[in-house]
Amino acid sequence: MQTANLLPLVLVLAVVAYGLAFMRSRAVAAPLGGIRNLKALPFYYAARAALWSAIPALVVLAAWAGFEGKVIQGIVIASLPQDVWPESAGQASLILSQISNVAAGKLNPDFVPEHIAGAAGLLETLREQSRTFKAILVLLIAVLGAAFAWSRVAPHINARESVERTLRRIFFVCAAVAVLTTVGIVFSVIFETVRFFGRVPITEFLFGTSWSPQTALRADQVGSDGAFGMIPLFTGTLLISAIALLVAVPVGLLSAIYLSEYATKRVRATVKPLMEMLAGVPTVVYGFFAALTVAPFIRDLAEMIGLEASSQSALAAGLVMGVMIIPFVSSLSDDVINAVPQTLRDGSLALGATQSETMKNVIFPAALPGIIGGILLAASRAIGETMIVVMAAGLAANLTANPLDSVTTVTVQIATLLVGDQEFDSAKTLSAFALGMMLFVVTLLLNVIALKIVRKYREQYD
Repeated sequence: MQTANLLPLVLVLAVVAYGLAFMRSRAVAAPLGGIRNLKALPFYYAARAALWSAIPALVVLAAWAGFEGKVIQGIVIASLPQDVWPESAGQASLILSQISNVAAGKLNPDFVPEHIAGAAGLLETLREQSRTFKAILVLLIAVLGAAFAWSRVAPHINARESVERTLRRIFFVCAAVAVLTTVGIVFSVIFETVRFFGRVPITEFLFGTSWSPQTALRADQVGSDGAFGMIPLFTGTLLISAIALLVAVPVGLLSAIYLSEYATKRVRATVKPLMEMLAGVPTVVYGFFAALTVAPFIRDLAEMIGLEASSQSALAAGLVMGVMIIPFVSSLSDDVINAVPQTLRDGSLALGATQSETMKNVIFPAALPGIIGGILLAASRAIGETMIVVMAAGLAANLTANPLDSVTTVTVQIATLLVGDQEFDSAKTLSAFALGMMLFVVTLLLNVIALKIVRKYREQYD
């Protein structure tokens, strides 16, 4: 039985355990004069039974699903004749891919060596046995857990404490998974970055003004020396992000002020959903719009006034990206402005201030920390955007501050370097991790600066 089919079965057993324990708790309480004589409400006895049924079974199911493939592959590889054992991880992957294709019927067994065909049969047998044993074990654990919890329904047992303790542990595990995932990502990027700096000097990467990571496979091959200066990439990233924020922040903030303070309820109910629809448009659609409409328009307009503009420019990508992130600024700023207590507005108006003076001197300072948070979110969205830049700004790593030139960004280069089959022993591929690490550091510094600004201007209101 497949894992996807076992999961709903376990949940059904948990629901059944819940119902049986609930009925048993009420039956136990009836001779004692009612549920008031129980240490906990029937709900907690039922919830404990459901947790006892579901959690151990789900843990076993997750562990089995996580290790099943590796164990089966190891057994299959060990079954091969010793003279054809793979000598490297890459060779083992190719052999396993061939065996899997034969087992799946994608490759005729008559056209492969005999040991491959035999290993394919063994692979299919092991998979079938694994599915059977997995289903029996998981369902048995779920039934035994439910039966144990059902037998532990008694008036003197405080099921509420048990349920709350279990839920606290579940919440802790979820929080730990989130933290450990973040730590794992950071350390994996750091590890690959250190490997990159073992091949390329850190000074060249940090202060180099040329980016050309096309290293050759042989030392005598033309172009064997690549250039790994990150300054053109970060310059392009900051240039496009700055243009996007120059578009999104004024438009988004002013629209939020209008919708929250000046627009009628009918206008607000119509305009805000329409504006938020911009956030749901796929970035590839924005990229097409930028490449096919905005970029040619900018180029033609520049030629009309005597300027030279590239067919792919930072201005085109920045303008369209600014339109894309307007909903982030507008929606968050609108929510923050509406969260300002009405008493502050009433007090300001009662003292004789106009609506605009109230907005400028009372509401805006109170909402400033939240507005900065929305702008920071929009900036992070702009820095991390890839598709629009690829289609509208290009891939050329030019060191320029001219918005009419073609530029590229850090995220575009990371995506370009890691597309397709890559050899993770080359400086070209490892440079993607170094770029990711530097982008992480820059984003972290921006967050720290924004946090200091928020703390400086935050005001407490009753």
